[in-house]
Amino acid sequence: MTKREDGSFDLEERTALFGEQVIAFAKRIVVNEITGVLIRQIVRSGTSVGANYCEANDAESKKDFRHKIGVCRKESKETKHWIRMIVAAEPQLREDGIPVWQEAKELNLIFGSILRGGK
Repeated sequence: MTKREDGSFDLEERTALFGEQVIAFAKRIVVNEITGVLIRQIVRSGTSVGANYCEANDAESKKDFRHKIGVCRKESKETKHWIRMIVAAEPQLREDGIPVWQEAKELNLIFGSILRGGK
């Protein structure tokens, strides 16, 4: 993960890289009647994680921040679901999907921790 000059981790960059990872994974999927729907779903959820995190960083209130972080958490969890469905439809993509699923899981845990106040 990318570190900032102050030593903190850059979650905005990490979520952007995750979106790029999702897009790259989606490009490897052969499009058919079933996978076309799944591709659209995973690209929407996977790329919205970073977009919503950017919005959270510009939140107008603590309530707005928590709401946007909650959306990030939901979208990362939804991305895990779409990976599972894609692998069910195209089992040969299992190995390609594992690192994307793992990053979605880690992001989901990070956003959950933020919502709990870092505890």
